[in-house]
Amino acid sequence: MSDEEKIRPEAEPPVGRHAAPEPPPAEEPEKAAEAPAVPEAPETAAPETPKTPKAPKSPAARSAKPGKKKPVRSVRTTRPERKPESEPKKKKAAPVEAELDPREAERAYMPIRSRRDGRIGCMGGIMYAAFILCASILLAVFGWMAASDVLALNKSAESVEITLPESAFTQKTVDVKDDDGNVTGTKTIRVADMNTVSGILKDYGLINYKWLFQLYSRFSNAEAQLSPGTYALTTNLDYRALVKKMQTGADSQLQTLVMFPEGYNLDQVFAKLEENGVCSKEDLYAAAANAEFSYAFLEGVGTGDPYRLEGFLFPDTYYFYQGMQASSAINKFLSNLHYRITDEMWQKAQALNLTFRQVITVASLIEREAANDAERATIASVIYNRLNAGMPLQLDSTVVYAIRETGETTMSTELIQATDSPYNTYRHKGLPPGPIRIPSVAAIDAVLDYAHHDYMYMCAKPDFSGSHNFAKTYEEHQRNAKDYADALDKRGIQ
Repeated sequence: MSDEEKIRPEAEPPVGRHAAPEPPPAEEPEKAAEAPAVPEAPETAAPETPKTPKAPKSPAARSAKPGKKKPVRSVRTTRPERKPESEPKKKKAAPVEAELDPREAERAYMPIRSRRDGRIGCMGGIMYAAFILCASILLAVFGWMAASDVLALNKSAESVEITLPESAFTQKTVDVKDDDGNVTGTKTIRVADMNTVSGILKDYGLINYKWLFQLYSRFSNAEAQLSPGTYALTTNLDYRALVKKMQTGADSQLQTLVMFPEGYNLDQVFAKLEENGVCSKEDLYAAAANAEFSYAFLEGVGTGDPYRLEGFLFPDTYYFYQGMQASSAINKFLSNLHYRITDEMWQKAQALNLTFRQVITVASLIEREAANDAERATIASVIYNRLNAGMPLQLDSTVVYAIRETGETTMSTELIQATDSPYNTYRHKGLPPGPIRIPSVAAIDAVLDYAHHDYMYMCAKPDFSGSHNFAKTYEEHQRNAKDYADALDKRGIQ
């Protein structure tokens, strides 16, 4: 193959309308036979060469019917001389009909729609308009119903009482931010389970749609504003008013007045709080064991044991919110005790080399043993004298406290010996681990201002008045004990 045949022309030069093709030279029959019937453009054009516009088709090609092909004579192409690159001349745009292939012209032809198609299009428009109208009506109705529930429109005013239980609240840790929005730390807050709360509100007719109230709560942060408790509400309250009235201290929250006498122990206090609907014993024990209370008289007292607060729940009459948080209820007692302890009391305790927990412990023993105020200071003297002498206190009241969970009520020598508890002051010297009940202010004063006597013993009087006979010696005490035992025998008391 010659060099001329290796280099194909980039484009076919146009052929005039009346030009006849050149006959192939006789001396090169093989080359003429090798030439293609129709010159083909190269598959990949050189990037630097602009595309040559297509030549217009000849009249013969335009007049030919689709599907019939005229035979094309083979022509010999010669390599055109390369001319210097120049800007290609703009050619006149050929008519559209000259550029379309007959098959493309067929596809471009579209029949006019029938009247039937026009009728379907009209019906579709009517159906679309009807759909838009129905959707608008439904949205309007839905919007009105939602607004009526949120704003409590056209609702009758009926009084209901609801209780948000403590179990519907959990602890959540959140970030603390300064005025510039920077995180400075974290804190733990109490949040409500809005699914539970919305269910309660719907059951009592206060709302109609749980999901809508939950959505409102999410945007208003209502979960962190609610408080457990019992509330008196009306059915004509809007969402905002409901959230505001279900908070501690709100005018809708019901209160109850509960009186706690001196001498109650922690179990009795918690039972009475539950009985009056303040909070459950389970929540109270959990709070007593684990809640943080920052009071000086609890300094050094660790967490984990609910009885660490024994003796510190000051006796008094209190107002409680029904269903309030357990730690808040306990704090009422502790706060009252805090304000009852004067600076003078602190100074006297320090002079006696006693912590205030020890003061409360001794006061609780006096509260249990004394039958009247006149004996309180004398009993305190007996306790101090035995402690200083290294003698066990041997108080029945401490053994009773140690066996309280067993249900035993009758004391005996065998029971005392069998009870292995640090509260058993017959077997263990010194003060018990902590108070055994709530002391009165009079008992605390008796500890701090005790009577200075040499009494080492005390025994109940045989008249069963609750008063005691005091003795300095063991022999004297034995005579007092025999008199009391004889009195028991006369009454048939074991």
